[in-house]
Amino acid sequence: MTIRLIIASITAAIAFTATASAQTKPNIIFIHADDLGYGDLSCYGQRKFKTPNIDRLAAEGMRFTQYYAGSTVCAPSRSALITGQHTGHTRIRGNARHPLLPEDVTVAEVLKSTPSGGYKTALIGKWGLGEAETTGIPNRQGFDYFYGYLNQRHAHNYYPTFLWRNEEQVKLRNVVPDEDKEGAGNSTNRVDYSHDLMAEESLKFVERHSDGPFFLYLAFTIPHANNEAKNRGMEVPDLGEFANKDWPDQEKAKAAMITRMDRDIGRLMASLKKLGIDGNTIVFFTSDNGTHREGGADPDFFDSNGPLRGIKRDLYEGGIRAPMIARWPKRIKAGAKSDQVWAHWDFLPTAAEIAGVKPPANVDGISMLNALLGKKQRNHEFLYWEFHERGFAQAARMGNWKAVRKAPDSPLELYDLKNDLGEQNNVAIKHPEVVRKIEDYLKTARTESELWPVKKGE
Repeated sequence: MTIRLIIASITAAIAFTATASAQTKPNIIFIHADDLGYGDLSCYGQRKFKTPNIDRLAAEGMRFTQYYAGSTVCAPSRSALITGQHTGHTRIRGNARHPLLPEDVTVAEVLKSTPSGGYKTALIGKWGLGEAETTGIPNRQGFDYFYGYLNQRHAHNYYPTFLWRNEEQVKLRNVVPDEDKEGAGNSTNRVDYSHDLMAEESLKFVERHSDGPFFLYLAFTIPHANNEAKNRGMEVPDLGEFANKDWPDQEKAKAAMITRMDRDIGRLMASLKKLGIDGNTIVFFTSDNGTHREGGADPDFFDSNGPLRGIKRDLYEGGIRAPMIARWPKRIKAGAKSDQVWAHWDFLPTAAEIAGVKPPANVDGISMLNALLGKKQRNHEFLYWEFHERGFAQAARMGNWKAVRKAPDSPLELYDLKNDLGEQNNVAIKHPEVVRKIEDYLKTARTESELWPVKKGE
């Protein structure tokens, strides 16, 4: 055999090995609901309507009871998820329109860097971390493909005049007078429902990349309200099975939205099976923060925060604790329930370990792969949140202790979550040693940010 043939054979063998290795890497799908409460799924206690497909995810995978979103509102929660840094470190700490910068490393960039074959990456849905022509757009933050909303206010409208495909606007048939003005939102011609379009795009992406490996960040906007649309706060094409319920119209619409999302998650799971990649795909499902009181919806009607205190924009459990389900056939035990404490910023290192690549050194997260596989898991000593609307507030969790500070100069409230899940009894005065330890942690938990300054006396 000639030297040239030997080299060609070795090159072919290396290429085959790399391809085979890439194909054995699991596909990763992260489904992100928007403003879905801890109690809005029937597998988490919802009794007035059913979510059978999400329930099936839980029955075939692991349901977590102590999982936390990155923040109590949209953009910082998503920034924590994408960068693996909590809101004391991640660049986007509030809903103002600041973009991620080139030096911010995202989970999509990490997954694309796997040495034996990078992941194909897609964001379908709502972004909120960079406007058009900035460094923060998805295609400049590691995503090969993007379809959906860049701007979170634009995402309030389920019948917009356009969505983005990569860096180009895709015109829709809807008509929205003065859509480019602040507060616009009443669609006068409602044809193309954005959620349906995004659900279809997710099916197409999975089919295109069924040879894997791929990472799909599916950031649905359901059940967020359209805060700008008069009398259409909870927008949905039809009320379905809830049309004749003796319920307020907005509650009928909210239930219809959630069951519509549930339907489309069922369609996605069916597609994975049809394509023969179900067994090699890990699917996560959660929400970006707690339930809301917007668009005419009443969180008490469906008991959307379950046993938890607070809603969206609160740092109590109801504002930040979220449902979390993970399904991975033959790897994650079916029907498992876990009280593992973890949060959005743990997803990046978890996904990195699943893909066989190291995460950046500056992440706050811990890989939770062992917890997913039912093995002994390293735990956080602290979890941390800060919130920059209504002044500046902080929260931290240490073991079963939860601390909340409503303003920079306010004393810490302290709750024992093991015995007081609803955070009804502030026991700070009874446990000064715990308060001191958390106070010491809070002094070093965050870095200062020019974008998110903290003013004493707020």
